[in-house]
Amino acid sequence: MSVMRPELIMKSIIPVVMAGIIAIYGLVVAVLIANSLNEGISLYRSFLQLGAGLSVGLSGLAAGFAIGIVGDAGVRGTAQQPRLFVGMILILIFAEVLGLYGLIVALILSTKEDLWVREGRILDPEKLFFEERLVADQQRDCGGCILAPGFIDVQINGGFGVDFSQATEDVGPGVALVAQRILSHGVTSFCPTLVTSPPEVYHKVLPQIPVKSGGPHGAGVLGVHLEGPFISREKRGAHPEAYLRSFEANAFHDVLATYGSLDNVRIVTLAPELGRSHEVIRALTARGICVSLGHSVADLQVAEEAVLSGATFITHLFNAMLPFHHRDPGIVGLLTSDRLPPGRHIFYGMISDGIHTNPAALRIAHRAHPQGLVLVTDAVPALGLGNGRHTLGQQEVEVDGLTAYVAGTKTLSGSIAPMDVCIRHFLQATGCSVESALEAASLHPAQLLGLEKLKGTLDFGADADFVVLDDSLHVQATYISGELVWQAEEARQ
Repeated sequence: MSVMRPELIMKSIIPVVMAGIIAIYGLVVAVLIANSLNEGISLYRSFLQLGAGLSVGLSGLAAGFAIGIVGDAGVRGTAQQPRLFVGMILILIFAEVLGLYGLIVALILSTKEDLWVREGRILDPEKLFFEERLVADQQRDCGGCILAPGFIDVQINGGFGVDFSQATEDVGPGVALVAQRILSHGVTSFCPTLVTSPPEVYHKVLPQIPVKSGGPHGAGVLGVHLEGPFISREKRGAHPEAYLRSFEANAFHDVLATYGSLDNVRIVTLAPELGRSHEVIRALTARGICVSLGHSVADLQVAEEAVLSGATFITHLFNAMLPFHHRDPGIVGLLTSDRLPPGRHIFYGMISDGIHTNPAALRIAHRAHPQGLVLVTDAVPALGLGNGRHTLGQQEVEVDGLTAYVAGTKTLSGSIAPMDVCIRHFLQATGCSVESALEAASLHPAQLLGLEKLKGTLDFGADADFVVLDDSLHVQATYISGELVWQAEEARQ
């Protein structure tokens, strides 16, 4: 009986084994990356998915080269070792199947129509293709634009002549007007913000601003942000001193007496140095309300204790708080504190309008703690209007160019820059990636509010709230629940 030469056996087996190893490796990589996408990656998925798929698909190419070598060896060795030849061919077929599977996955997940939507939610296209065997009913070409999660503004006092802190008989139409107008700036969800006001204003206004889903009528309302009146007199900023309050013996009772029902409240800004504030922080967080530290003279130790009690946010970092000092960094020091509970980090709002915060301060904050940065507009009712006098709660505001002041003073009173302008300025000032700038206005505020599975992301299962942006980050279109709710004039042509 003849025996196949050893060098011929090695020449036949090695490329086959290598092709199989590459194929299996590619498949494992594809599965791992696909699974991890649902957890943390919200932008530019297709690049990673394409890489995962191609790592599998290229294994098929490797197998193809191996076929040529094995074919040569097989012709000479079939008569001598037929079972060996059949085994090699089976391994090659297996490698080819895995390679083809990976290539199909890559093509599905990295096409221009990468975002699949049904019934207002983002779908997993792989499951749609392989399990349901469906194709898209409609396709929309974004023309090479950037697709990003819809923006979330957690601090906006009004806009377009509407003041959320004005107690009128019908607050709803004003909120609806702002909700509709901010669609053109890519905002798909927001927290209407009330500044320091007398109790009767809260009692009248809060019941009229319920949580509401977004749609063609406007951006969704995630809950009200109450900024004050439990803040520092020294750092009150544009808040009227006459209505500031402190906590008395029954601290949380004071909160309820001031605000009334908390059903529609999502965020409360307070000064942690006020007596009994920690009791209030614990009570609010137990009700699912986010507590933010701001308009405060607290030192770092007091701020850290507030975080240990449940506070998770800082209202407009650097503004209306003690300045950073090397021996006591104040609230700013929370960005690098080592006393925070394991697994938790602080979020902080920043007004990136070119007025409130110097570009160097933006860079310092972002480089110190990029994962916690939340862009906010802190927009006042003068947003979208011209120079002149307007209102903000119980005070008059004077707008001069790009700056809003408390009338008759040089005290800043909110911003008149919309969210997309803040994003572009932040990108320019910090030199960060486009992805980081967009996440600061989408993913991070969603994480702050515990909504990261539904908002601020393009992951499978999330709400289909997203914006289409050109390369300069100007909004071309806004979608809520997969429905086009606003489109730029140039994008319609």
